[in-house]
Amino acid sequence: MSFSGKMKQIFQELKIHSPFTLLGASTGIVLMLLGRAFLVGQEHTLFAVFHPLHVLLSAMVTAALFEIHRKAKNFLMILVIGIVGSIGVATLSDCILPFFGETILGVAVPTHASLHEEGHEHEDAAMAQHPEEAHHPKWHIGFVEEWYLVFPAAVLGVLLAYFKPTTHLPHASHVLVSTWASSAHILMNTHADISLMLLVGMFVVLFLSVWLPCCVSDIVFPLLFVRSDGAHLGHSCILCGKKENGGSGVAATKKTDSSLRSE
Repeated sequence: MSFSGKMKQIFQELKIHSPFTLLGASTGIVLMLLGRAFLVGQEHTLFAVFHPLHVLLSAMVTAALFEIHRKAKNFLMILVIGIVGSIGVATLSDCILPFFGETILGVAVPTHASLHEEGHEHEDAAMAQHPEEAHHPKWHIGFVEEWYLVFPAAVLGVLLAYFKPTTHLPHASHVLVSTWASSAHILMNTHADISLMLLVGMFVVLFLSVWLPCCVSDIVFPLLFVRSDGAHLGHSCILCGKKENGGSGVAATKKTDSSLRSE
């Protein structure tokens, strides 16, 4: 397949997955509102749950796609592709893009009331000592700060994909969980009052943080190493609902999985 043809299919994939990503971004906004109301102080815990889970699901899809297309039996190669693809893109989606979104939106600027809440005296003192760091979002890189959760999650995802390669449910779940991990990262740095305009900005940040990275991780990245057969990039998920090789996406994937295991 020519480069232009492959790019056309990639753009088609992005178009197909955009409606579900919009739905996922909406659930992320709901999570943020609930977090601000009922889970104050637990934002880091939410991130420590959703980010490794995102890596697990991403590794499952990335490794499964590579294994199915390449009919690969080299476990070490599948392991490297799964770990690099999942952790790299999950970091971009859950940490880096939300950080830049937080910076642009200015969510780290606290309200006047929050500066005088009980228990924030030590934060005020720290801001006075380091004024250049005040009111700026802080980096939180999952594979550095929660490496003991992230790397085992990636390895587990690759193992699951190696013994049972499937992309149907993990891909859709990946989109949702990625949205929630990005939401948790934004919550960790949000000290401003949440207004309607800020919610709109957060929605855009969530959509972009999930839409491009997750499709790149689950669809584009593993196929950089294989020859595409041109059939909807050869994967199946409940978001697409496209027929492949004369059958439903689910049936086609099951057929491919069976043929892979029989070889």
